[in-house]
Amino acid sequence: MEPLSRVQVLVAMGVTALVLLLVARFWLLLDSVILLSVEFDAEILLLGLGIGFGITGASAIAYQVWPGYRHSADLYLKLVLQPLHWGDLIWMGLLPGLSEELLFRGVMLPAIGLNIYGVVFSSLCFGVLHLSGLQQWPYVAWATTIGVVFAISALWSGNLLVPILAHTATNLIASLFWKARYSS
Repeated sequence: MEPLSRVQVLVAMGVTALVLLLVARFWLLLDSVILLSVEFDAEILLLGLGIGFGITGASAIAYQVWPGYRHSADLYLKLVLQPLHWGDLIWMGLLPGLSEELLFRGVMLPAIGLNIYGVVFSSLCFGVLHLSGLQQWPYVAWATTIGVVFAISALWSGNLLVPILAHTATNLIASLFWKARYSS
């Protein structure tokens, strides 16, 4: 795949976030969904950040021991992160963390059911969103697994802010580490 420019990556992130938010909004117009709460306090902040750091650590381990995941992650992250400036990584954390969680855990999970079916279906959809080619299946498998973690954290806490914080932290930390490793 041809390398993308910084502007192309930023526009793609913005458009993707907008599309996901619009899908979530239209879903809410067509279906009465009882949404999870979004309440901020120190415990929720620590829980979300703790899950984010845990996922980042697990990803680092998977990166070291699973060659398919390492190759797949490097291809995906090189495509997305290499053209970005350091300050752009804030958007890499925030845009997907907000828009993906609002759709997959905010609307889809409660619409399908706050149960194993909702967890599995929303997580599979989340994983498929990360498919950029058939050779990327290890990255999709990882994203699906992380989708399960995000969904369970939403169910367990009853608060959508937990997976939003975890997702944002995971993306930001992983992006910073990847950029530091490959920018030299």
